[in-house]
Amino acid sequence: MNGHQPTTSNGTHHDDWNPSSWQSRPIKQPVSYDDQAAVDKSLAKLRHLPPIVTPTEIWKLRRSLEEVALGKAFLLQGGDCAELFDYCYDGAIDSKIKLLLQMSLVLIWGGNKPVVRLARMAGQYAKPRSSPMETFNGKQIPSFRGDILNAYDPENRELDPDRLVQAYFHSAATLNYVRAQLSSGVADLHNPLDWGLGHVSDPELQTKYTTIVESISESLRFMKTIGADTAGQLQTVDLYTSHEGLLLAYEESLTRKLRHPSNRNVPPTYKPAKAPKVSPLTGGAMIDKSIREVETTGYYNTSAHFLWVGDRTRQPDHAHVEYFRGIENPIGIKVGPTTTVDDLSQLLDIVNLGKRSVEELLPRHIDAVRKTGHTVVWQCDPMHGNTRSTASGVKTRSFASIFSELSSALRIHKECGSFLGGVHLELTGDAVTECTGGSQGLQDKDLGSRYETFCDPRLNEKQALELAFLVAGSQREKS
Repeated sequence: MNGHQPTTSNGTHHDDWNPSSWQSRPIKQPVSYDDQAAVDKSLAKLRHLPPIVTPTEIWKLRRSLEEVALGKAFLLQGGDCAELFDYCYDGAIDSKIKLLLQMSLVLIWGGNKPVVRLARMAGQYAKPRSSPMETFNGKQIPSFRGDILNAYDPENRELDPDRLVQAYFHSAATLNYVRAQLSSGVADLHNPLDWGLGHVSDPELQTKYTTIVESISESLRFMKTIGADTAGQLQTVDLYTSHEGLLLAYEESLTRKLRHPSNRNVPPTYKPAKAPKVSPLTGGAMIDKSIREVETTGYYNTSAHFLWVGDRTRQPDHAHVEYFRGIENPIGIKVGPTTTVDDLSQLLDIVNLGKRSVEELLPRHIDAVRKTGHTVVWQCDPMHGNTRSTASGVKTRSFASIFSELSSALRIHKECGSFLGGVHLELTGDAVTECTGGSQGLQDKDLGSRYETFCDPRLNEKQALELAFLVAGSQREKS
């Protein structure tokens, strides 16, 4: 999802598809265990466990994404680059929930439209690597590929099949706590100051945020005075989960054929026109038969509400795209500057650009997707395309470059008569020093203070909230 991404959902009437059909295709980022019997045992356990998310939740997200695609809502997606099992505790989860709530409140204020919240959490345990091996202290060891496969500790890099089951239980425990917090009123708009600002001590940011909160509180008091206080709708929010669907054996084991929700808003029959134009977000599917009854069941990936295919695994004729084409979940696919228009028309999902490429490539990508007739959500991820290494070899990102790409994306979409539907950020609620710039003025020499990422650099709480204010301010000026 670097640079830019259209997000969509598959039509799933594929007579030649099943959850394991990906196994007949070539695959990138393969995983080879030493003990296949142990792998089979773990996968059998996963197939027996209950779903982590439900079809009702997945369809609720799909309907929300349709609103985003039509420019009626904005999508905020964020979280850790590489989630660790150790992050599964209340403090770490609370900090991410509160940061996403704070950012969404600022974006609602700026754009005057609802915000769909999508956490990069409760399952982001697998990471693609450019090489299966790396050099550590002068010797070759297996690369860290995420907690679902091996440990970050250089002395414990062997692939462990038991981690597949551990990933399930850490995901389930994380989402269970998120649901409990939301149902307990942590997102109640009547008490927005309870969200706190954590490590953000900057007076200007504190003042800006407090001003928004006071404005909302005053409006709520007025509504209550005149008897129009819709308290039940303001006490909680929807927070969906997402991760990269990299380890297909794990994803297949959590794919279930389940009954569709009764209110998913799909017509009883489908009659394609001569040149069908389909909105994947509303459940339509492009099929060959002139009339076909809509099926009552479908295949759902129950590990998360939303999944994406990475830049290294998005080949149209390979295993990952084969798996993703058959599931009901809304999905994304990273697409880089080397992606052809033909490939983009096939994939229809995510465009990965970067600050220097967005001006040249984005208009063409927007035009290519528009010509397919599909409705998509365009989402900007300004993080990956702007990664660089310092003179000492530390990987970092510039806040200024991140905002520059995001600003360009907003402007280009407007010029093309399109909507930038959302933003995807790697962030944390902790006061880390991994990205340079922002009002703190972090420089390369400051990165060692709290450089804690196990993969890519993340925006800290202050930088993430600053970015939300900058985007909100831009939206408010345009409106």
